Amino acid sequence: MITKLVRIDELHMDGPAVEEAGRVLAGGGLVAFPTETVYGLGANGLDEEAAAKIYAAKGRPSDNPLILHITSMEELYPLAEEIPQTAFALAEAFWPGPMTLVFRKTARVPYGVTGGLDTVAVRMPSHPVARAVIRAAGVPIAAPSANASGRPSPTKALHVLEDLDGRVDMVVDGGTVGIGLESTIIDVTGGRPTILRPGYITEEMLASVIGEVALDAAVTGEPGAGVRPRAPGMKYRHYAPRAEMTVFLGSPAQVCAAIEEALQRAAEEGKRAGVLCTEESERFYEAPVKKCAGRRNEPESVARSLYDVLRAFDREQVDCIFSESFEENPLGGAIMNRLLKAAGYRTVTCGGISSSGG
Repeated sequence: MITKLVRIDELHMDGPAVEEAGRVLAGGGLVAFPTETVYGLGANGLDEEAAAKIYAAKGRPSDNPLILHITSMEELYPLAEEIPQTAFALAEAFWPGPMTLVFRKTARVPYGVTGGLDTVAVRMPSHPVARAVIRAAGVPIAAPSANASGRPSPTKALHVLEDLDGRVDMVVDGGTVGIGLESTIIDVTGGRPTILRPGYITEEMLASVIGEVALDAAVTGEPGAGVRPRAPGMKYRHYAPRAEMTVFLGSPAQVCAAIEEALQRAAEEGKRAGVLCTEESERFYEAPVKKCAGRRNEPESVARSLYDVLRAFDREQVDCIFSESFEENPLGGAIMNRLLKAAGYRTVTCGGISSSGG
């Protein structure tokens, strides 16, 4: 398969490239396109055979649900069996935007899209290119991140091509995305809305609209064996660079000292080590490879560049990666969720090692 690359900007939403992307999707093909979070790999979300192509292209486990992307509330009604008032309130506050809601699905949604579950995850993106492509297709678009399964999510068209060139029909290049972390996922099927995956829409933002929300156990710790994921990103190792990665937990000063010790040990073992740090701490490390993810006091900058930095370590061919932690603000929780999954939950707490993955 030859993957066609087309470039679209916000001034040309009605051009032939958008129309072609819509035709490919409506015809059962695969199109990668930008959203405000990351690039998605789209297929007709009502066509089980088209959705199966997503799993095959990504190498994605078949029980890992996909998210359906829509452009209006009218498109939601045929997909959700029931829409509770909390969902209407959240949609009014945060749609279009980086939030996914989980509903009981209708018979119209195939089980091949939901990972065999009776629930469906739905999102209304705000990115103008994404919305134009979905409208051109005329159907809800199933779209996980447009990367090989387990790899760092793509924030640029180049990242998509690194993983999926020759596996998808088309890549729509709309430039670098704005947020850089996947959407917040909230299950609204129970009595209490529950965050299944943290993201740019924080727990505090949700609570300001609907009151207290719950956090699924998979958000704060490694899911146990045999757990069936209720939403993307809950079970499997995700976002991972090729090298073994360790996240260091503690105050910035403690973390910096511990990483310096780890770098010395790596050098003694003949390993090429990389450090994922911030602008504030970069000067303190003597490392073969240093990658700055942004400013600690500007977590949005870290979110935007995180996956690009993780992919950059692959290009540097490091043997191991030592990462600082980010837990000082609401968005830091989403960043830490991605880092811990990328590391397979391998962590070092200053003064000791705790390792539930690796």
